[in-house]
Amino acid sequence: MILSHLAYRARQFWNALPGPRRRVETKTLLPHLSPSQIVLFRRMQPSEQTHAYQMLERLKASGQTDPDLLAAALLHDVGKVLVPLSLLDRVVIVLGKRFFRRRARRWSEGTPSRLRRPFVVAAHHPDWGADLAEQAGASSRTVDLIRRHQDIPSVDDSLLSALQSADDEN
Repeated sequence: MILSHLAYRARQFWNALPGPRRRVETKTLLPHLSPSQIVLFRRMQPSEQTHAYQMLERLKASGQTDPDLLAAALLHDVGKVLVPLSLLDRVVIVLGKRFFRRRARRWSEGTPSRLRRPFVVAAHHPDWGADLAEQAGASSRTVDLIRRHQDIPSVDDSLLSALQSADDEN
């Protein structure tokens, strides 16, 4: 378990490093997002676009076809465009949540400034993203999945479980 978690974090770190990336082609987004949603998708950092596209591909490979789920996969982290995170911010979030769990929860409240910034973004980007997706014309189910993508799913919430599983594997 620990090794798989370390491998996951190492892969996340590697994927977040700046550098040349293949751009997610618009033609691969069009079946899942409207033009205004694609504009929103393009506002995300390249590493976040890659992560979202990998989630889409993982969901499709597992047989998922629900259009709201696939759109949510592409837009689930879009709230981060409001307060973009650096690689250092991401490391701070992971370490803070690991070693200072209670404090990290406290740090996630308030405005995203100074040392609280990464924790506030981590905690609140689902709500911010859901609002942005709604403004871009996403369906109410897509908006709901984005808003709840960090929540504990109920037993009968297979779409949210699938979204979280794909997110955890990327």
